Amino acid sequence: MSDIEHRLGEDRMLRDAALGLFKADLALIRADIAERGIGTRIKDRIGEGTADMIEDAVDYAEENRGKIAAAVAAVVLWFARGPIIDALGRLFDDGEEEDAELVEPDSRSA
Repeated sequence: MSDIEHRLGEDRMLRDAALGLFKADLALIRADIAERGIGTRIKDRIGEGTADMIEDAVDYAEENRGKIAAAVAAVVLWFARGPIIDALGRLFDDGEEEDAELVEPDSRSA
């Protein structure tokens, strides 16, 4: 047997071994999917990812309480800016409105 025929035989054995491994993996995957459907797998994967994300967020919040409190306060103030500005305007404009009422121009002289 020549060297080429020997290498060809080895290559065929490697090919057959790889094919057998692939078929075994495919059979395991098919059995696993039959046991637990794709929808269940997706749900489990999303659930695990969500749980990990929530855990990371809680850890971050515990480590940075001051920053989180400042961010929440900034958001609350941003959304309440209209009423706050109106209240401050009424507080500081009370005297000016009374002066404006006293100096009303006479509409008949126009």
